[in-house]
Amino acid sequence: MENTNEEWKQKLTPEQYAVLRERGTEAPFSGALLHEARDGTYRCAACGQALFASGTKFDSGSGWPSFDQALPGATKQITDNSLGMSRVEVVCSNCGSHLGHLFADGPTPTGQRYCMNSVCLEFAEEPKK
Repeated sequence: MENTNEEWKQKLTPEQYAVLRERGTEAPFSGALLHEARDGTYRCAACGQALFASGTKFDSGSGWPSFDQALPGATKQITDNSLGMSRVEVVCSNCGSHLGHLFADGPTPTGQRYCMNSVCLEFAEEPKK
């Protein structure tokens, strides 16, 4: 997905643009999806690609939605040496938008914590059966 900066600015809210396209971070405990508990799929707010299944979400206490695994092929990991530390940045594999960071301190068997910004995600509830 090859949008110009102007196209992204028209499509996204200012807060979404700052995080998704300029690699910012929303304030902890401020995200609308932090306490989302319904069954469904978390999608990229920029392009709509499915990223995480609700069953992989857990409460990390960090203040951001956390997941122990992404859907296969949904994200890419990039080495991030900003802020004087080495981290793993997580981006959408479709549009390259910044989503958050990946840490190896998760409490589940995967040991992973995808620490995502709520503003980068849209939630699609699974239809009731």
